[in-house]
Amino acid sequence: MAMASFDISLELASVAGYDAALKEAQTHLDATMKSGIELLSIPGQTSDIDAAQKVVDGWCDKTSDVAVLGIGGSSLGGQALKTALEAFGRKGARVSFHDNPDPFSWEHFLKTADLKTTRFVVISKSGGTAETLMQALSAADVFDRLGASQYLKYHFAVVTEPKDSPLLKFARAIDCPVLDHPTGIGGRYSVLSVVGALPALLMGIDVKALRAGAAETLAEPSRAAEGAALHFALAQAGRLDQTVLWAYADRLSTLQGWWRQLWAESLGKDGKGSTPVGAVGPVDQHSQLQLFRDGPGKSLYTLLSTDMKGHGPAAPSKRAASLGIDYLAGKTMGDLVDAEVRATAKTLARNGRPVRRIHMPTIDARSVGALMMHFMLETIVMGRLMGVDPFDQPGVEEGKVLAREYLAG
Repeated sequence: MAMASFDISLELASVAGYDAALKEAQTHLDATMKSGIELLSIPGQTSDIDAAQKVVDGWCDKTSDVAVLGIGGSSLGGQALKTALEAFGRKGARVSFHDNPDPFSWEHFLKTADLKTTRFVVISKSGGTAETLMQALSAADVFDRLGASQYLKYHFAVVTEPKDSPLLKFARAIDCPVLDHPTGIGGRYSVLSVVGALPALLMGIDVKALRAGAAETLAEPSRAAEGAALHFALAQAGRLDQTVLWAYADRLSTLQGWWRQLWAESLGKDGKGSTPVGAVGPVDQHSQLQLFRDGPGKSLYTLLSTDMKGHGPAAPSKRAASLGIDYLAGKTMGDLVDAEVRATAKTLARNGRPVRRIHMPTIDARSVGALMMHFMLETIVMGRLMGVDPFDQPGVEEGKVLAREYLAG
């Protein structure tokens, strides 16, 4: 059954072992839906939105800029929402995400920001993320050096778990607002929680519609099992080294970063997994399509599109004809992109590449929420099929420990 927010179709549907994989995937999906994991309860919650709204209301009239400090799952979901939906929100403060702690770019931001009207949202599930703590402490130090420490509580808000941590100690020391990060949801699965909701509200995004879309997916989740089964059948057949998300819309391009972490960190374990790759259409037809069509051929291609036909400026018929490009005469830019996404799907399929198309008629909060929940369920089920835990990240933790040792040395 097609859902209103997006449709899924296969250009190449014949994959050996798919039927058996789908049966197993459906069993895992059913178990997941009955498991009571906290992620599944988020779409029905409202109290955390109310708490976040209080922070927004306290800032909105006195704020020119909001810097969101966080890394990985504390930032990528918010960035995806910004690119996809901010343009259609209310006008207000400029929200920027500072996830990569490059010393030069961060120093430049602190030197050029108007601190009187700049606020900082600090997000860390554990409260001990070194990169985020470095950003928060250095930002607070600017206020301290200006003799304005007493105003820190008006310029910071913290999202972290309700347990003792360096970040929670920092928040209590400056007496700033603290919102509880859900304890049962890892960062890469947290975009629909307050982690994504607070930045979304600051950007004027309809968080209730976002969660309504997620609830729509939960009401009819079978396509997540179908997607996981497709990936697993290809993997079992030795045909899945990579999975490619190819967004044919600028507004969906940043969603790839969120999805890449979700897939890579959840499934790349025990010598298993497939590398998530992002592409943007049509531009990557000119840089990656050659490889995708004629390379090793061990990838699944998911083309993500929206209604574009008839949209955008048109090529004047007379001038196009005079240049000998009649095929563009009177056509809009949206007509061109629509033709190219269909042509790319067909080109790949004709050359034996498995292609899945996900089409969102409209990019709005509801459809984005539905798609994000779909990808999260698909990832969880894929982990179950593979026999790995889709919720832990032991490799990441090892790197954190070593970084602390190097700093201490």
